[in-house]
Parts: sequence; C-alpha cells; structure tokens
Amino acid sequence: MAERSFPPPDDLVRLQRDADAARHEAERQGHAPEARRVWQEATAVVKNAVAEHAAAGNLDPVELERDVQRAAREADASGGD
Repeated sequence: MAERSFPPPDDLVRLQRDADAARHEAERQGHAPEARRVWQEATAVVKNAVAEHAAAGNLDPVELERDVQRAAREADASGGD
C-alpha cells in the first residue's frame, strides 16, 4: 500500500505555484501561444517531479498530485511563500 505525503514537499508546492502562475498569465494574455507554451512546460515539470517523488517514496502519485495542488492553493490563499 502506498503511503500518503501530506504536507507535500515544499519544492513540489513551489513548482505547482509556478505552474498556476503561468496558467493565470496565459489566461490574462488570452491564451497567447508563448504564454500557453510556458504554462504547458511548467505543468509538465510538476507532473514529472510528482511522479519521480512518488516513485522514490512509494507514494500514490494521484494522491500526491492532489496534495500538492491543495497545498499550493492554500499557500496562495494565505499569501505564503
């Protein structure tokens, strides 16, 4: 059985926050191709980092990704870094 990782590692949360910021910027720019590419690349970085962390720690990658997204939203809501 895979273990849970909450709170998730800060580096993963930071990557998710970067991807979220890239998404917001792409939306602000009306999904301009360059902004959309930056968002897609940032999202791929998060997914790869989550997969690697999950595999290394015997964690469920779906649960880890969910925990990372939740922690990023909570950090954004509280204005935390």
